[in-house]
Amino acid sequence: MDAVEKELQSRKENIKKELQILFKVNMKFTDWDVPEADDEKAARLLLDIIKEGVADIEKDIEEGKYKNY
Repeated sequence: MDAVEKELQSRKENIKKELQILFKVNMKFTDWDVPEADDEKAARLLLDIIKEGVADIEKDIEEGKYKNY
């Protein structure tokens, strides 16, 4: 395992927790803005948005935008 892998592995749980926080905060915002919202539907739609964001990052990586970050 190289230095980058070790570094990210050491922060893996924190990264996952931060992602959960992002998700839960946005679920709260949705609930505040639309109290009658179907929470399961909101969760699925929010997850789709997060997946779209991850896909955008993957595209940026493929295009070399992080080679000399």
